[in-house]
Formats: sequence, structure tokens, C-alpha cells
Amino acid sequence: MFITFTLPRFGDTGVLAAIEFDEECPSLTNASSLQQSQLIQRLTHVCRYDRLERPIEHSEAGERLPVKVKARIYIYYMQNLNSDLLQFKMQALLQLSFLDSRLAYQQYAPARKENILGQKHLSERLWLPHIFFANERESGILGTDEKDVLTSISPEGRIIISTRLQATLYCWMNFKKFPFDEQFCSTILESWMYNTTELVLEWEENSPISFNPDLRLTEYNMQRFWINESAVNSDGVNLRHGAFSGNYSSLSFTMNLNREIGFYLMDYFLPSMMIVAISWVSFWLQADASPPRIMLGTSTMLSFITLSSSQSKTLPKVSYIKVSEVWFLGCTFFIFGSLVEFAFVNTIWRRKENIELKKVNSKYIIKSTLTPRPSRRQMGLNNQSRTRSCSSLDNIVSSTESVANGNTNQSFNNYLTVHNLPIITTQSVDGTSEHIINLENKDSNGLNSGGENTTFTTMTPQEIAMWIDRRSQNMRLTSILNGQHFGNLAKVHGIVTYKLSPFEQRAFAGAIKNGLPNVFRRVRSNVFIVLPPFIIGYLVYNMVEARHHHLMRKNPAEFANDE
Repeated sequence: MFITFTLPRFGDTGVLAAIEFDEECPSLTNASSLQQSQLIQRLTHVCRYDRLERPIEHSEAGERLPVKVKARIYIYYMQNLNSDLLQFKMQALLQLSFLDSRLAYQQYAPARKENILGQKHLSERLWLPHIFFANERESGILGTDEKDVLTSISPEGRIIISTRLQATLYCWMNFKKFPFDEQFCSTILESWMYNTTELVLEWEENSPISFNPDLRLTEYNMQRFWINESAVNSDGVNLRHGAFSGNYSSLSFTMNLNREIGFYLMDYFLPSMMIVAISWVSFWLQADASPPRIMLGTSTMLSFITLSSSQSKTLPKVSYIKVSEVWFLGCTFFIFGSLVEFAFVNTIWRRKENIELKKVNSKYIIKSTLTPRPSRRQMGLNNQSRTRSCSSLDNIVSSTESVANGNTNQSFNNYLTVHNLPIITTQSVDGTSEHIINLENKDSNGLNSGGENTTFTTMTPQEIAMWIDRRSQNMRLTSILNGQHFGNLAKVHGIVTYKLSPFEQRAFAGAIKNGLPNVFRRVRSNVFIVLPPFIIGYLVYNMVEARHHHLMRKNPAEFANDE
């Protein structure tokens, strides 16, 4: 078989031009019968489409309009905020849509109603807006064998680019109220190449931001979020967009995250309170028990410092004071105070001379201990006034009887001695742990009714050290318990005593005859005391649950009716 055809002559330039045109620009007359890849190749041919040039639309007045790119984000997963690096990580679906009339094929293939779908190879043939994360540290497109990029072209020329990506974004945090803080973290999208005269970014009208219903944060609770559209200025100083200047379109959405304090309450605050309470155990030890008190004070101090340093490792080194640091300083002050109190008491315990006091209370004991006075001259045996000595355990012994028995030792160690008082009444007040000495028939000049001078009270250093220890203990514990000692903490209005005879043990005697009526009587008498707290607690629980459900909403449609 032979095929003959006539070649055009060399001078027929019109024919050559037509052949070149047919070869370079394929026809779209039979677009309805073309395959999807063939249709895309003809639509994006260089004779019809330039992927380096953005879509151009004109207004009715002939003005060149910018391309409107609408954005939508669906968040699959979000990691807890990294407080040390001031960043957070998320995996999301970023969807961008815009109109490109050059790719509209409904006029060439009116019978084709479905969209043209493709992956990354299709998006490489199209013009795409260059959008970047302004607060990005690193990002990447997810995918195993091929990157997860989906491209859709509608018959009207509407292009939708969906990309699954993972991004690590910066979040500038404020830790002044840590661990009771709340953070505001934003995700910012900006146009890289085109300013607002060429490209404008907008959020989708319906559900611009949505979250995975199974998304949970372990350390934070998302209270709310909001979106924003703005323009960012770039000039010679603020080089946000390379060497170009102008206003660039920007999109952002901000999340309000509150920190959950359950972890810090159980792992920091409660252990620190227990460590401080353990440091107060030294007040129950003897004042001269140096090894156990030093070991207890130093071990609690080191344990608390280790506990605090472990939780501060996850935070950046900031210059301002945080709430956790205020708590740390307060606990350190109490633990260090117990060590200082031991050193003070032990120093007093090792003194040799007795200390003279005008009155046994905090004012005179501290004053006389810090600035001790010289010992007063011992009174002779020929003194006609009465002398009584009483120990710190309220055992009263007459000094004259001791002299009468031949005991002439005048050291009076471990005794509270009062001289030259006609009448002495010593009282111990448990609520304040102070000894009050009432001097009867004493005028304002320190003279009794007979005109004789009154002397001071003397206490041994051991008694003063034990008194300070008891005072320190009461300041911390019994003052909290309304000034009452252990064993007398509760006020008992009545005591009911039941006795079971060993000769007759009937456990269920009268259980029906007397027990049931007694149950009804007790229920009737206490129902208005017990029932109201339960009702109030149930109402508060329902209110808190409803509020929690209200704050945990993630679907923007649920916020439509909020005021």
C-alpha cells in the first residue's frame, strides 16, 4: 500500500504557520471525548496557560482585580505546648481554593460535570499561591509513598488544593502565673510573593477552623479560639517578605489554652507542703538533740530543692518572678526558719547562767535572751521575806525548807525562782502557752504594800529553750487548730456510753421492735440537715458539667447562637 501526499511549496508560509499552530496548540473541539489526562494537558498547554502568571480578572470598569484565595484548616492532632522551646506541633489539613478561568472547561466539554482530580503531579502543572506560616519553625507535607496533596478542578475553573502537613510553630508564652497560667497561641498564614494588590487571603465562610472530635490535650484545656484577617506591612526595615515592599495579606487563628493544675497539685504542691510539715517535727525533739534536728532540717531542705528543680527544668529561664517561685520562696523560708530556730534554741541551751525575767511571756523572754542582764545579788538567809521556787513542771518546793534540811546549794538549776514576793500565784494558760505571774498588792513603782522592792523571775537556759520550742510548735499547729492542743480539738456536747453485758450478748435484740422506729425517728430529725447539702452539691455538679461541656466545644456551628 502506498500513501501519497503533496508537500507544500516553500513559499506557502500561511500553510506552514497553520501546521505549526496545530502542532503547538492542540484543539479542544472534542474535549468531551478526551480522557482526563489529555484534557489537562491541552488546558495547561503553553499556548493557553502560563503557570508563572497568576489568574487575571477584571472588574466591570476594566480594573485588574486581585486573586481571592479562601483558606480552611482542619486539625487532626495537636501536641501539648513545649514550654522550654516556646513551641507547639500540630498535624492539619490546609485547604486553599481560588478561581482560575483559564482552566474552565465547561464551554469545551459541557457534558463533563465531574471535577478533575489529581495528586501532586497535577498541582505541579498549575499556578498556585505561595502561602507560608509566619511563625513556623519547621513544616513538611505528610505522606508515605507520595505526598498527601489532592488537587481538584471544577468545570467552572474553581481549583481546590488540599494538603496534609505537619508544622512546628512558635508560641510566645507568659509564665507569670505558672502553673495557673493561660496561653494564647496563634497560627499565622501570609502571602509570600504577592501583595494585597495581587492576592488577598480570606477565611471560608462556613467552618474555617475545625478540630478532630477525638482531639485531647493532656496538660491544657482549650477554652475558645477566634480567627482574624489582616494585612502586614513589609519595607526596607521589616523584611518579612524578602526584598519586596508593600502590604501582604495575612490570616490567623488564635487558641486560648488553660493549663490543667492537677499534675502540679499532686506532684509539686502537696509534696512540698508535706516536706515543710516534716521540717516542723524538729520542734518535738529535745533542744540539745543536735544530730537528729540537723539531719531533719538539711534533708528536708535538700529534698524540697530537688523537687523544685525537677519541675523548673521544663520552663525557660525568664527574668520575671513566677507564682511557682513565690511558693518556692515561701516553703524555703519555713524550712530555713526551723533550722534558724534550732540554732537559736541550742545556743540558749548551752548557756551556764540563769536569765532573769520581769514576766514569763514572749516579750520579756526574747528581750532578756538576746540582751541578758547581769545576775542580781543572791539574797541571804536572814531575809525576812518569803521565797518560793517552782519548776517548769509546776512542782513547787520551798527554798526555806531546803535550807532547813541542810541543802545550801544556791544554783537553782531547772527551777523557776521568785524572790521577795509576799504572795505569788502562778497560772498556766494552755491556749497561749504562757505563764502569767500575778503580783498582789503591788503599786506602779514596783513596790508592794509594805514598801519593799520586788525582784525578777529567773529561768534556766534549758527552760527557756523548751519554752521557745513549745511556742514555735504552737504557732504553727495549735494556732491553726483554734489554739487547742491534741486531745482537746473537738468540743463534745454529750457522750453516750453503751455497755454490753458479758453474760448476755444478743446482737439483734429489739432490732425490729425498737430499731426500725428508731431509724425513722433519726431520719425524720436529720433530713433537713443532711438533705440540703446533697441537693446543693448535685446542682453545683450539674452546673459545672454543663459549663465544662460548653467550654469543650470545637465545632464552630455550636458557637452561632452565643451572645
